[in-house]
Amino acid sequence: MNMHAAPPRTQAETALIEAFGERVSELPGDGAVIVKRDEAIESIKDGLPTRRVEDWHYTDLRRLLSVVPDYDPTANPKPLAPVLQGSAVLTILNGMASGKAPTVEGVTFQNLSEKLTDGSFARALGARDKDDAIGSLNTAFVSDGWFVDIAPGAAVAAPIELQNVQAGGQTHVRMPVRVGAGAKATIVERQAGSGAALSTSVSNLLVGDGAEILWLIVQDQPVTATHFAQFNAELGRNSKLTLFIMNTGGKLVRQEVRVKAAGEGSDFQLRGVNLLAGDSHTDVTMVLDHVARGTTSRELIRNVVTGKARGVFQGRINVHQQAQKTDAKMACNTLLLSDDAAFSTKPELEIFADDVQCGHGATVTEIDHNHLFYLMARGIDEKAASGLLVKAFVASVIESLDDETIVDALEARLDTWFEANG
Repeated sequence: MNMHAAPPRTQAETALIEAFGERVSELPGDGAVIVKRDEAIESIKDGLPTRRVEDWHYTDLRRLLSVVPDYDPTANPKPLAPVLQGSAVLTILNGMASGKAPTVEGVTFQNLSEKLTDGSFARALGARDKDDAIGSLNTAFVSDGWFVDIAPGAAVAAPIELQNVQAGGQTHVRMPVRVGAGAKATIVERQAGSGAALSTSVSNLLVGDGAEILWLIVQDQPVTATHFAQFNAELGRNSKLTLFIMNTGGKLVRQEVRVKAAGEGSDFQLRGVNLLAGDSHTDVTMVLDHVARGTTSRELIRNVVTGKARGVFQGRINVHQQAQKTDAKMACNTLLLSDDAAFSTKPELEIFADDVQCGHGATVTEIDHNHLFYLMARGIDEKAASGLLVKAFVASVIESLDDETIVDALEARLDTWFEANG
C-alpha cells in the first residue's frame, strides 16, 4: 500500500499558524466569528497554494512566501496626504481604524471592529474555497477596517479615501462598502507603508441599481513588503463600476479582482497600470462573471517591467447561459525594458451564451526602435526618448479616466516612479 505523506510545513506556514495561536484571543469577535477564523486557519494548515493550483500557477505562494514577520504592536505609521486633494480620509494605521470619521453628507461610517465584536459581520467572513489563500489569511487575522454605507441617491462630491498604512509587522484589514441605488461616488483605496510587512486587505463592494462608482486602487508598498489584496464587487441593474489599479511597489504582491455583473444592463470597466522594478513579483488575477442579460465590460491592462521583476496578469471572463447580449473585451499589453524582466499573461473566455460579442488579446514587446530613432534624430538623448515612449504607453490608460484632477494626480505618481526607475 502506497502512502503519500504531506510535505513538511514551510517556515511561513508554521509562523502563520503560531501567530494565530498567539493572537486569536486578542482579535475582535466571538461565536460565529471565531468559527470562521478557526475554519480559515485550518485551510492554512493544509498548506499554501503551489503552482499546481491553476489560479496560482504563476505565483507559487508556498515557495515565494518565505518569511512572515511577527506582529509589531509598537509600529506607529502616520497618515499620508490623500491621493486626491480634498478627499474625505478614513485611516487604518497598523491594522486598526484610526481617528474620527469625517462628516460626509449621505454617507455613514463605522469601525469594522464593532461589527466583528457584535457578530453582525460574521456571515461576510470566510474564504471562497480551499485555494483562496488571501480570503483565509484575512479571515483568520482581520482586526479592523471601515464599513462605508452610501445612501440611495447620494451624489458624493468629495472623493472618499480608505487609507491603509503599515509600518512593519502584520496588518489584516477589511473595507466593505455598500452603495445605494442611484448613488454616485469616487473611492480611493490606498495601500502603503514603510516597513518589512505582511499585509492582507479585502474590499467588498455592493453597487445598487443605477449607481455609478469610480474606485481607484493605489498600491505603493515598500520593497520590503508582501501585500495580498482582494477586491470583490457585485453590480446591480444598470449600474456602472470603473476600477482603476496602479501597482508601483511591494516585494511580493497579489491583487485579486472578482466582479459579478449580476444586474441587467450593468457595466464594468477595468483599467490597470503595473510598474514593476527590482526583483519584485506582482500578480493581478481577475475573474469576471457576466450573469445577466445585456451586460458590458472592458478590461485594459498596461505593464512596464524592468530590472529582474516578474509580473502576472490572469484574466478570466465567464459568460453564463442567461447572459445573452453580453459585450466583453479584454486586452493586456506589456513593455519589457530589461533582458532579465519577465511577464506572464493568461486571458481566458468561458462562454455559455450564444448571442454575445467577446474577445481578448495580449502582447509583450520591447520599445520600438524605429520610434526611438525618430526621437533621437530630433536631438532627444536616448534615455529621455525612452522615457517619453514608455510614459506615452502608460499614460493613455490613465487619461481614459477623463477626469483632469484624477489624471494629474496619477500621472504625478507615474513621474515619481520613472524618476526612481527610469
